[in-house]
Amino acid sequence: MDDGVRAALAASSLARLPAPAVQRLLVRARVVRTAAGSVTHREGEATEHLELVVDGLVRVFVTAPDGRTLTVRYCRRGALIGAVSLYATGFRMPAGIQAVVDARLLHLCPDVVRRAAAEDPRVADALLHELADRVLSFVHEITGSAFTSVRQRVARHLLDLAAQESRATRGAQPVVEVRVSQRQLAESVGTVREVVVRVLRDLRDAGVIHTHPDHIDILDPIRLSQVQGGTSVAAGAPR
Repeated sequence: MDDGVRAALAASSLARLPAPAVQRLLVRARVVRTAAGSVTHREGEATEHLELVVDGLVRVFVTAPDGRTLTVRYCRRGALIGAVSLYATGFRMPAGIQAVVDARLLHLCPDVVRRAAAEDPRVADALLHELADRVLSFVHEITGSAFTSVRQRVARHLLDLAAQESRATRGAQPVVEVRVSQRQLAESVGTVREVVVRVLRDLRDAGVIHTHPDHIDILDPIRLSQVQGGTSVAAGAPR
């Protein structure tokens, strides 16, 4: 087990499991590298899966008939994806899954995990906590979509555009280029350009983005995903 996987497990719903239980879950598990923009699962697929985000940023999204997408969850290190697929009758993917930046995912074997949960109450309890967290997060998502601040809506829209355009540099700190004007951004989030300008200035001063006349560079997608979820971002050196 490398340090990245160990850190991801420690940040996940499986963190309280004893080492032997964790080792059992890792039987037939494998780490998969996923390139920025890659869609790993699509809506409608009948695919059982349980994946742990080791590093990077992954989104769960739904698609409208006109092709627009809406992110319903951003997944960072320690996030488990797909627990419901192990137990839902007649499961089909209700949403797609896509890497926003280059990511590593630990693919756990569904049969191994189900068997471990059936035989070890501690594993079953960890999965029940994970499923409960997912239910609560999606309920909060409903109210969040209606009542979030402009700052949060701007952050979310930039990440959605980044995931769709997939123009990312390679390296330890990915920079994602989003082709959008300030006026277009204002129209997309339901506000006026002056408000968006203030939000972008705050994010720029925090070192999260860099603005250009015809596009915006997302310097730190992970921190921007925390903004859209309501987590504050401390200001850093201006860029």
